[in-house]
Amino acid sequence: MFGDPILSEITNKKERVDSIINAGWLIPILPHKKILAGHSVAITDGKISHIMPKEKMLEFVSKEVFDLPNHALLPGLINCHNHAAMSLLRGLADDMALQPWLENIIWPIEKKYVSEEFVRDGTELAIAEMLLSGTTTFSDMYFFPETVAEVAVANGIRCQISFPILDFPSNWAESPDEYISKGLAIRDKFKHVNLISTIFGPHSTYSLNENNLSTISTIASELDIGIQIHLHETNQEVLDGLAKRGERPIETLFKLGLLGPKTQCVHMTNLNDEDIELLSRTGAQVIHCPESNMKLASGICPISKLLEAGVNVGVGTDGAASNNDLNLFGELKSAILLGKINSMDATALTASEALTLGTLSGAKALGMDKNIGTIEVGKLGDLIAVDLHQIEMQPLHDVFSQLIYVNNGSHVTHSWIQGEQIMRERQLLKIDQDNLRRRILNWQKKLSINEL
Repeated sequence: MFGDPILSEITNKKERVDSIINAGWLIPILPHKKILAGHSVAITDGKISHIMPKEKMLEFVSKEVFDLPNHALLPGLINCHNHAAMSLLRGLADDMALQPWLENIIWPIEKKYVSEEFVRDGTELAIAEMLLSGTTTFSDMYFFPETVAEVAVANGIRCQISFPILDFPSNWAESPDEYISKGLAIRDKFKHVNLISTIFGPHSTYSLNENNLSTISTIASELDIGIQIHLHETNQEVLDGLAKRGERPIETLFKLGLLGPKTQCVHMTNLNDEDIELLSRTGAQVIHCPESNMKLASGICPISKLLEAGVNVGVGTDGAASNNDLNLFGELKSAILLGKINSMDATALTASEALTLGTLSGAKALGMDKNIGTIEVGKLGDLIAVDLHQIEMQPLHDVFSQLIYVNNGSHVTHSWIQGEQIMRERQLLKIDQDNLRRRILNWQKKLSINEL
């Protein structure tokens, strides 16, 4: 029996798309606080091609249709600072201050164990956790960054590689020149891979001398490459900078030409009014890592003051060794609660503003806002769906409130990156979790014998 020729002709005339996602609530991020009820998104060739009410999507023919009437559809979250492989060190050294934590535990363990295998397994563990809690883009600063990039590509997640640079040797490189040379080689290797971008990752002003920082400034300017750096993480770091150089670390960066719109300043817990004015004037980005800063008692980033001054602020988790999770929804909740108590103003930050921090603001911080961070036609299809139907989500008076104050990341059920589905009904489609568990268990046994 032959099909209906009239129906076939009608179908052939319809515009074809790759996938359609029908959601109960669509949150585009822009305009601010906008919620589109009963709307759908069509994705074609990895990009958002149409946004319209569900009933109008009947005009299209799609390879796949996802009906998610109980879900909020929003841009994938952006984790602006991580050391993914350090997930293998989760819970190994808790309840310590930053410097003894680094000098007595973390750095000796890294010297003994860090390798391509360590980074490959630790990064895949981190990616699994991030995908399961709604992150679709992360920035990573760690050794063997080529391996990080390879694992990210294999698992379909977007990654900014901030290749590390230090004055002292590591298991990956012996000298600042070698760090830079290897990092730029990674940039060349992945420059045509859409999921990967590469920037400089000088560790800090205290782990690099001014000559090497100046070299980074020159090369970054010549190649038009951004940098990510730990900055003003603790009060002691600032005091040491004043004692050593007669200036605050942020002033050192400014003096060397390293402070500008493509500079991502991570932590920023110890800031005075002059620091904030300098950030505002130069257009530098701030990456807020509230839970790591709280756990290490490093200080509090004055997020309200920064936002009032027009400084863009993204949010990161830092590594699981100092957090101990990579759940960015939890991080956003912590960020705004900490911002409220730090400013002693309950109105200082709202749930909708927090969601912007984790999406559009993060995209701006990483220089990716032309492609991700909002749901707009022409942007890449980096999307997540959050189930709002669960009992702990009831009653549903305010979608933004539920997403930030109630959602713990485990309510994320679906994700797409560049239009490709990466998670469906909480099942990761590219990661063999049983195999991953076996590998992580081996590391657990190996690391547990280390004398701390």
